[in-house]
Amino acid sequence: MSYNIVLIEPEIPNNTGNIGRLSLATGSTLHLVKPFGFELSDKRVKRAGLDYWQHIDLQIYENQNEFFAKYIDRQMVFFSSHGTQNYWDLNYQDGMFFIFGKESVGLAPELTKNNLASLYKIPIHSPHIRSINLANAVSVVIYEGLRQLR
Repeated sequence: MSYNIVLIEPEIPNNTGNIGRLSLATGSTLHLVKPFGFELSDKRVKRAGLDYWQHIDLQIYENQNEFFAKYIDRQMVFFSSHGTQNYWDLNYQDGMFFIFGKESVGLAPELTKNNLASLYKIPIHSPHIRSINLANAVSVVIYEGLRQLR
């Protein structure tokens, strides 16, 4: 059992490093879609991922078109604060692709608009924040999926 974690244009190296470590811990593949807001050689990516980075199942794409063309026939789920369905209501399946947007603005509006049936959110119970940290969001989703599949 494994999942695919997809980060579209990640901006913060520490988040990507932490998500890389999470992907290894959960047996997931990490897909990174350029452009990045940092270099993968950035010491903050390595520090957050510790010495595990070389063991991560990592796939890199030059842009969104390359990624989506390669996996056009796969089951994808998109996560956004604009979703109307809660992440725990998702029927998790082995091999799913979980798509997350960049830290500053999330997923592009055309991605959310074109994928409404597969658009989920992590509920926020405070009006004082827009979203939770990306690494935390990915953790919540992946571990709920593991819980459901166990």
